[in-house]
Amino acid sequence: MKLSADIVIVGSGVGGGTLASALAGSGARVLILERGKHLPREDENWNADAVFNQGRYATRENWKDDRGKPYGANAYYHVGGASKMFGAAMFRFRERDFGAFETADGVSPAWPISYADLEPFYFRAEKLFGVRGVVGEDPTEPWRSSPFPHPAVQHSDRLERGVVEALRRQGLSPAHLPLAIDEGAGGSCQRCATCDAYPCRVGAKGDAERRTVEVALQSDNVQLLTDARVRRIIAAPSGRSIVALEVVLAGEMATVNAAIFVVAAGAINSAKLLLASDHPRHSRGIANSAGHVGRNLMLHVSSAMVAVNPRQLEPIPFQKTLTINDFYFGRGGGDPPLGSVQTLGKLNEASLRAGARWMPRMAAGWLLKRSVEWWLMTEDLPDRSNQVSIDGSSLKIRYKPNNTIAHRRLVKRWASIMRSIGRPLTLSRAAGRASTSHQCGTVRFGRTPDEAALDPFCRTFDHTNLFVVDASFFPSSAALNPALTIAAQALRVADHIAGLKLNEQVHRTSTPESATTATRRITRCPTR
Repeated sequence: MKLSADIVIVGSGVGGGTLASALAGSGARVLILERGKHLPREDENWNADAVFNQGRYATRENWKDDRGKPYGANAYYHVGGASKMFGAAMFRFRERDFGAFETADGVSPAWPISYADLEPFYFRAEKLFGVRGVVGEDPTEPWRSSPFPHPAVQHSDRLERGVVEALRRQGLSPAHLPLAIDEGAGGSCQRCATCDAYPCRVGAKGDAERRTVEVALQSDNVQLLTDARVRRIIAAPSGRSIVALEVVLAGEMATVNAAIFVVAAGAINSAKLLLASDHPRHSRGIANSAGHVGRNLMLHVSSAMVAVNPRQLEPIPFQKTLTINDFYFGRGGGDPPLGSVQTLGKLNEASLRAGARWMPRMAAGWLLKRSVEWWLMTEDLPDRSNQVSIDGSSLKIRYKPNNTIAHRRLVKRWASIMRSIGRPLTLSRAAGRASTSHQCGTVRFGRTPDEAALDPFCRTFDHTNLFVVDASFFPSSAALNPALTIAAQALRVADHIAGLKLNEQVHRTSTPESATTATRRITRCPTR
């Protein structure tokens, strides 16, 4: 079976979905290929045992570490990608994040673009995802050309009185967390405790399916095929351009031809696909003539902390509204950059014991009634030895966290602050290598092929019509959630692609099917 489009996008997460929504109505035929299906809305969406212990929505693949042992990370393959499970926090990277600076464990490298290059696209992304926030609270926030498109999600009274005011008395600058949720008058958000790592049963979370894919599919020029796993990228005999994708579509082999190809499968799987695509002129894989693909995997150095006030008699409802970045770039005394602090969605017994199985149920219940939960995040520096590679049919990941000295200082500092505001008992746990939700850096962009696989518009230096638009392109990870930066760059790349002369580049087969015709036919075919 042969399919064709003008632009083919592999992946429907924040990068691929945002790109598709920006190209909707452009006149170019856009086809999104998603290896997963639609994640159902069901009672289990908000069931901690189903989500954390049973792994109901996770796809466990044959990932291995550098010693050949199971890597243990969860991957999520659904329309909307990993954003179906994200916590909806959408930060702009700080202006200084785009330049080089020293950390406790090395240099955070500069980007080939500046904050000013991305700023207008940040605002477009905030509008697209419905981000809510307030300007002027966070001492590290970058300049803006426009305010947030929606007012911030307000703190609960208990969080305001019991935590926010206490932090202000310590000389800190608590700020509202920028959140992509449908909250407020007429909104569907129920202010529950299930943003982080859960899908949203009521569709209030601004994930990529809700905010980008569904928007894109309202245009006749955009189509989506689910259960479509791309096996290989096929280059022309010269190796300079891409001519097709080899796809397993509902169990049936298919070839997809296009003018422009965009890989947006996530930093780990995008690298895997490029490395697995052989060609006589590219023995190390597609887009990898200089050996950059798969290198510099970054995951963030993160910990969860439970801070307990023994005098607190009732849990704090809907606590995921607060961020503190006073230590982001250090705070006097020669401190190196330490990272960001955010509240987590309220843990429950099942989610707490999923990470602390030793804890008795009674103890977990006592703690959670009196606690506030935090997520502490430090920048993970690029390291060529932190690498995604392929070993036969298996994906192999070699990863060792760095900048851990700074992270330990952040954890220690925050525990001290919690004690100072009446929360003397703190329990912290490092997220570890299995926490891959912030994966980035494996196909980074730069100014020259010597330093990167992609140019500043995320086009590969090796191939004229291949782009990679997910967090793969990050040359550094910063210490903030990556989703908004992925979306902003996807909008920037979409503007660039829309300016290309697509019709002059389309590689058409003799009798290509449209994606719509193929979908109708495949639904009548048994899966092989």
